[in-house]
Amino acid sequence: MPALQRILPVTARRRGRASAASGASDAGHATGVGPAGGTGAAGAAQAGRTQGEPGAEAVRGAVVLITGAARGMGLLYARKAVTGGAAHVLLWDVDAAALDAAVQELNGLGAAELHPQALDLSNREALLAAAEAATERFGAVGILVNNAGIVRGKRFWDHDPVADIEATLRVNTLAPMWLTRALLPAMLTDTSRERRILNIASAAGTLANPNMSVYAASKWAMLGWSESLRLELGKDGYRHVSVTTFCPSYVSTGMFEGARGPLMTPILSPKAAASAAWEGMLRRTPVVMRPWTVKLGAALRAVLPTRAWDVVGGKVFHVYSSMDKFTGRAGK
Repeated sequence: MPALQRILPVTARRRGRASAASGASDAGHATGVGPAGGTGAAGAAQAGRTQGEPGAEAVRGAVVLITGAARGMGLLYARKAVTGGAAHVLLWDVDAAALDAAVQELNGLGAAELHPQALDLSNREALLAAAEAATERFGAVGILVNNAGIVRGKRFWDHDPVADIEATLRVNTLAPMWLTRALLPAMLTDTSRERRILNIASAAGTLANPNMSVYAASKWAMLGWSESLRLELGKDGYRHVSVTTFCPSYVSTGMFEGARGPLMTPILSPKAAASAAWEGMLRRTPVVMRPWTVKLGAALRAVLPTRAWDVVGGKVFHVYSSMDKFTGRAGK
């Protein structure tokens, strides 16, 4: 199958080049992030810490698939998978050149085989073909990280129906659903090990915000779908498959360049955000929110009348002005 031919293994202990590289840009968290681990003794030390974490057995020997894996948060998840002892790490991203660089960075961090693939996640046919090929080759995925995403920061009426609205919903919402639906049957059937799904949503999925209407809609949908999927799995007795949803505020990856954190809400470092999401996934935590004010804001919005929250959220916490100076990643 053509999709299968494009997935070329690269052993993490030797140099290699990415095959066609995949995905859509890193969800809510993107550009050049410095090394989160290291080679040699530093890499070994990080690997030891990762393998000693609660739930680390879910990583060891697993097939891990990460979307938006070429940079930012996605690359940090890949590091954690490699140093955690994964057997195969599938790196999907739309940027082939960035995947090349990611593979070079991950080489030497562990014994995992790296499988980079260029893939436009908004193309349902291509995505499903790649998922089928991956299942045929590797069997059931052990850990799926739905990380890829894009953002448009503008008034709703300035969104182009196709390039902005449809593209955002395809990458941020539909692609995770399509991919999970394609991989889940094998994950449910194979009970030989614990399996994890980590869905990267956003604090924007808990609160409305000007200049984020379509992005917020895509993340509200992600949160509602992810939590419903978790409940369905539990209700039907699939205890070996757990779902974690991560809802961070702004992360300093470049994707939200220019945005300002609301009151008492610092901009998260990529390393801190990725660690919180990964550890929550290992512990089977249903929903992880960072920083703590994300949960506070959601609670206040739930209990206050809408007009009262508009005053508190807009005038006190400055949520409604946090995107006023948004510029986004340079060149995007």
